[in-house]
Amino acid sequence: MLKSALLCAAVALAAATGAARAEDPTAATVVATVNGKDITLGHMIAMRESLPPQYLQLDDETLFNGILDQIIQQEALAEVAEATLRPRETLTIENNTRSYLAGVTLDQTASSAVTDDAVQALFDEKYGKEEPGQEFKAAHILVATEDEAKAIKAELDGGADFAAIATAKSTDKGSAAAGGDLGWFGLGMMVKPFEDAVIALKPGEVSAPVESQFGWHIIKLAEVRTAAKKTIEDVRAELEGELQGTAVEAKVKELTDAAKVEKKADGIDPAILKNAALIDN
Repeated sequence: MLKSALLCAAVALAAATGAARAEDPTAATVVATVNGKDITLGHMIAMRESLPPQYLQLDDETLFNGILDQIIQQEALAEVAEATLRPRETLTIENNTRSYLAGVTLDQTASSAVTDDAVQALFDEKYGKEEPGQEFKAAHILVATEDEAKAIKAELDGGADFAAIATAKSTDKGSAAAGGDLGWFGLGMMVKPFEDAVIALKPGEVSAPVESQFGWHIIKLAEVRTAAKKTIEDVRAELEGELQGTAVEAKVKELTDAAKVEKKADGIDPAILKNAALIDN
């Protein structure tokens, strides 16, 4: 008798455990009904993913109950609107659905375009043979007129301290606070007249007045060095963006070209789009 009782208990426990596992929540699990219409756990998860970050800081129970209550309220309200939809609402829903689904296709296309092999191949194509350029460390004093620049150059030629004059007189207040120091920069990062003047200098030299769209510069070159060669991580975001953009553009063209499109808008005045009354009734 004892063995039979234990066996029955074991079978019952196994059945209960199996039932619990079979009933583990899934996206299809119904969490509420509103007038007979199911609201599922999947609906709740999808809503959570669309929430602003500040809501995701709530504790799990508060967020769960809040999302469930909101979907219940929305369903109750939506049922009223569904019975009295005007063309405006119906057309807007269709537009929003079309836009969302198009976005899904493009998101999938962009995501699948980025692989390690694709990123590496594009890096090799764009930067594999690129030779590192030069970088320059310079300081400048910026003033409004050529006469001011010439006067400052004369002071510097007479032995005045470059950093002190930059701090006192440069209109570029950002660099003036550091004695005119601009830090390191590469080719293409400065306006052309400024860049040309820097390239012509040797370390320690001070330029004659140089005009750019910002005013008149007196430039002092401190150092020149060979730039570090780009690594794939330096430009990964750029490469991934390019791969995604290329893939998305190709997918749009591929699917649009393959679609059977018949434009039937000939003879319609484009200004009619301003006539919102057409979708109000």
